[in-house]
Amino acid sequence: MFRVGAALGWVPAFAAAERPTLKPVAGKRTVVVLGAGISGLVATYELSRAGYRCSVLEASHRAGGRNLTLRRGDKVDELGHGQVCPFDDDPDLYLNAGPARIPSVHERLLEYCRELNVELSPFVNDNHSAWVQDDAMFDGKPLRNREYVTDARGFMAELLAKGIQSHRIDAQLDALDVERLLGFLRAYGDLDDQYLYRGSSRAGYRNAAMIEAPQLKGVLDIRELLKSSFWRSDMHFAEGQDQAPMMMEPVGGMDKVVAALMAKVGKSVQLNAQVESVMVRDGAVDVVYRARGERKRVSADYCLNCIPMHILNGIDNNFPADYSGAFTAIGRGKLFKLGLQSRERFWEREQIYGGISWTAQDITQIWYPAHGIHRRKGVLLAAYTFDPAAGERFADLAPAERIERAISQGEKVHPNYRQFIECGVSVAWHQMNHMLGCAAEWTEPLYQRWFARLQAPVGNHYLIGDQVSRHPGWQEGAIHSALHAITDIDRREQATRAGAVA
Repeated sequence: MFRVGAALGWVPAFAAAERPTLKPVAGKRTVVVLGAGISGLVATYELSRAGYRCSVLEASHRAGGRNLTLRRGDKVDELGHGQVCPFDDDPDLYLNAGPARIPSVHERLLEYCRELNVELSPFVNDNHSAWVQDDAMFDGKPLRNREYVTDARGFMAELLAKGIQSHRIDAQLDALDVERLLGFLRAYGDLDDQYLYRGSSRAGYRNAAMIEAPQLKGVLDIRELLKSSFWRSDMHFAEGQDQAPMMMEPVGGMDKVVAALMAKVGKSVQLNAQVESVMVRDGAVDVVYRARGERKRVSADYCLNCIPMHILNGIDNNFPADYSGAFTAIGRGKLFKLGLQSRERFWEREQIYGGISWTAQDITQIWYPAHGIHRRKGVLLAAYTFDPAAGERFADLAPAERIERAISQGEKVHPNYRQFIECGVSVAWHQMNHMLGCAAEWTEPLYQRWFARLQAPVGNHYLIGDQVSRHPGWQEGAIHSALHAITDIDRREQATRAGAVA
């Protein structure tokens, strides 16, 4: 009824890709999956249920790809900087070193979480009680997120209101439009009845304001606010579709998604199996790999390949040039994450429960865990870099030096930071073994040049993963790429069967 209503325009239709219902296959149809990341595991889960015989070859010592949650004793397989996670053995003390949040618009991932009984809890992405720090403003002194946002919007609302009242606005507005627009600006910027911004309770109060009259904070100097880079994008960060509330995280760590999939298909997964050759032939794909020091070969009717393209470029193959040329044309991100275990949850005494503080320093962000509230200890995501240069600066350091740099920069946000830190662990993704990079760095020209070609199979070989999606870096993109490929396999199988019957 909902679909009929959407078709008739009675209710809104949503443009989410459908999860395919695969027809059961007749006979022994085989699929070799290269890589046990989210796309490979989802494809294996769906194909196995339809009767395909799947074998998954994973080069790493673990499944999950970039879905990596670090707990005590876990290995960080970073080239040149191998580490073992030193956190206390406690279910609340972990670092999601890869994906860490699930937006409510990521329907397929949420559907699998529901189906596989992955328990979810709210993830606090935006917290106006957290800090904004930039050496360029107020001599580097941090201020609350709410102070910056409230005063910046108040100033802009007052400025526009003055322009409207002076009739200096390039728009065709009648008297009623102007009245409504001025009312909008008063509400948006919390202006007074003279359309002036004199401060707002949205920025918080100077006092507790519980048994005494509230005292507004003074208005910040807009010239100082403009000196910071915060207004360029970070101020609006949590308003993007993938970052806006409500967001979720699996209880106990993001790799609970991997564990749930492995519980279904783990028997098909071979770890420490490094692919050395992928050869497409008529009606099949041959793969040579090395496991336990032995060189082995597997042939399958189909191959689903989520090996990162830049690594696949160095593996022996017979792909056509108009396909393999993309492997080096599309770059990779150099994100860096670092987690610190704190002996006390000092941030909660600063009224911060979850959310993110922003700084213009290399660490970029400090995340506060929303789980384990009011327990004694917690793990902070103490650095999350997006700038490739910042990622490289951290990656060039030894693990202990990375921790020291993160602490020293964090002290500008929390002056008493150092006294609480016990230990830490870090991941430079462009140095992680079998990864050597984060999400594929697509641009619109690259999409126009390569995307359709990479989505299409070469014979019976399909490239999958978030790298072949319009949503690189997200598990949802990886899942959609897998569903796209297996839908095509199902179509081909049904067409073959129909031809045989005819």
